[in-house]
Amino acid sequence: MQKEIERKFLLKNDDWKGKAEPVLFRQGYIARTTDRTVRVRVANNQGFLTIKLRVGPISRHEYEYAIPLHEANELLNALDATEIIEKYRYTFEECGHIWEIDEFLGANAGLCIAEVELKNENEHITFPSWIGEEVSKLSKYLNVSLSQNPYSDWNKNSS
Repeated sequence: MQKEIERKFLLKNDDWKGKAEPVLFRQGYIARTTDRTVRVRVANNQGFLTIKLRVGPISRHEYEYAIPLHEANELLNALDATEIIEKYRYTFEECGHIWEIDEFLGANAGLCIAEVELKNENEHITFPSWIGEEVSKLSKYLNVSLSQNPYSDWNKNSS
């Protein structure tokens, strides 16, 4: 088991662009409750099955397993197409940490989130100039939430 400690941020500007090549991710959730999820993902022509158990506001126990690509695609294809998350992920090092920028597609287009994994919840971070508001503790920014309530519906739901 690996403990995932992750902080998420919106982006102030596009100064991060050009730092890495995008990788297309396609993922969906087979099961979800308030404190655990089971996700299937395809990235770089590889399939993965991931189980996450929430243990704190920004911490989860994570179990990830490689699975055959055709099985991952079968599992994704069995889900409702509206629940599939597609995004480009850019991964690079800056200011002493590995950053992942997710640029969402489809019903979540227009949303970009930066994530940084930490060794502990109190680890100091030097923030790049393109980092904006922190959204780590706002559940609507979790991928599992975006699969049910996509970014394109947020303004519709508040009116």
